[in-house]
Amino acid sequence: MKKIASFTVDHNKLDVGVYISRIDGDITTFDLRFIKPNTPPFLEPFAMHTIEHLFATYARNSEFSDNVIYFGPMGCMTGFYFLTRDLEFDTALSLIKDIVKKCRDHEGDIPGNSKIECGNYLAHNAPKAHEELCKYYEAIKDWNVKKLSYDYSE
Repeated sequence: MKKIASFTVDHNKLDVGVYISRIDGDITTFDLRFIKPNTPPFLEPFAMHTIEHLFATYARNSEFSDNVIYFGPMGCMTGFYFLTRDLEFDTALSLIKDIVKKCRDHEGDIPGNSKIECGNYLAHNAPKAHEELCKYYEAIKDWNVKKLSYDYSE
């Protein structure tokens, strides 16, 4: 079988950051890498679930909500994919930083966290999600468009 695009990336060269994973017409998939690949500890599943609820809610309530296609976790538990449509890279990067900051600063209930709204509503860890979001925001707060390529290295 043909390898999917994400399996062709050399994960030994990746670090924490924001990358363009692929571009399909007007849809860009961003790789929000919270953890350096293959370097445990990985993201805790309940914290990932909380981050997913927060990020998706803030993204779909942003001024660019019509450009948001999807936000969801990577199975390897090192980050998330964020799909956008018709957004310039600098705009998308600013949006990502803004949403991560809002998620980090979120207080109160986790959006969509009831038995009616979520298929695993008890599987959340807000304190751990906050910890991961704090670390991630510090890593990406000064990120720029030049660093969006998987080929980036300092």
